[in-house]
Amino acid sequence: MDFSDTPEEAAFRAEAHAWLEANAEALPSGEAPAGMLARGRPGAVAAAKAWQAKKQEGGWACLTWPVEYGGRAVTAIQNVIWNQEEAKFRTPPNIFGIGIGMGGPTIMTHGTEEQKARYLPKMARGEEIWCQLFSEPGAGSDLAGLRTSAVKDGDEWIINGQKIWTSGAQHSKWGILVTRSDPTAAKHAGLTYFLVDMKSPGIEIRPIKQISGASGFNEVFFTDVRIPDAQRLGAVGDGWRVAITTLMNERAGAGGAQGVGFWDLMRLAGRVEIGGRPALEASSVRQRLADFYVTQTGIRYTGYRTMTALSRGQTPGPENSIGKLISAPMRQRMASFAVELLGEAGGTMGIDGLDVDDAWQLSYLSAPGGRIAGGSDEIMRNIIAERVLRLPPEIRVDKEIAFQDIPTGAGKR
Repeated sequence: MDFSDTPEEAAFRAEAHAWLEANAEALPSGEAPAGMLARGRPGAVAAAKAWQAKKQEGGWACLTWPVEYGGRAVTAIQNVIWNQEEAKFRTPPNIFGIGIGMGGPTIMTHGTEEQKARYLPKMARGEEIWCQLFSEPGAGSDLAGLRTSAVKDGDEWIINGQKIWTSGAQHSKWGILVTRSDPTAAKHAGLTYFLVDMKSPGIEIRPIKQISGASGFNEVFFTDVRIPDAQRLGAVGDGWRVAITTLMNERAGAGGAQGVGFWDLMRLAGRVEIGGRPALEASSVRQRLADFYVTQTGIRYTGYRTMTALSRGQTPGPENSIGKLISAPMRQRMASFAVELLGEAGGTMGIDGLDVDDAWQLSYLSAPGGRIAGGSDEIMRNIIAERVLRLPPEIRVDKEIAFQDIPTGAGKR
């Protein structure tokens, strides 16, 4: 691995840092950047839109995108450098990950020139927020088992069905939607992908109250929703291939830090007490912290392999899948340990006058979702086993069978 910037990379880093210094406030030492948990704070959406517009105006938005779509056409490693530098400043939480990180690359790969010109520039400027309409009550990790139907009617498609766990649907103007357009085709072959206006008649968004008290996830119901064929992305029946493009971009970013992290846990251990002494002095606490540090360091250095490959113009290997599989459970274990260290205060949230930050409790309640988003632990293990280690795949009894003939718990559909 090569940890040093090339002269060109160093110059780009200096340029990025100078722009950030002139346009944002540097984070105090030890303070983490705004993460996933900050998205629900009042004013977060407006602040994020303003920051995205400022970055686009300054030439720092969607850096790897072509210039004609609002980007700068820089290399992947330069984009990594920008992210590293931006993390040193106090900026609003990123609410554009689904659009810019997933929808945008998918449109660039499979969209028409008209679709690219219509959607990408506004996405880059932060004018339109996007959501992902993939998961269903009966088809989460098994995405190809979805049942939301799309029936052609002239130049339009009529959509009926339900999606679930849709992050940010209540703020979104557009959604990326996968439907079943041919139930007589095999499971993966009868899908079609659309770009849907979330203000269309027949769409109902219902917030899901989470255990943390937040309502970032939503159920989305489609009742005779009409989508013009011009908003279809890719060919009819080719939705699985288009969706894979989206999922690969999703998993590339799913291992990133969310919520509070290791150094926050270190500071907590130095502040709370066990038996009248700082918890950090207890050997059992130090052992747990050491385990977390070793795991985090392994994740970081594995990520450096990706950065080295990008710097050399190479395609990264399976590191993103490994990072996702290891980092999400680690964040859950760290949050659980922090709640233990807080003692009785670990079971409290939102109590005025109590000198306890709710960040660890929120992280503890939110962490399980990180093990599902972007592919569950089981899915990631299968990907690594089958596509990296080349182990025999699991037996699939539904292969090459028409979707409508696949048995369900209630018999044939």
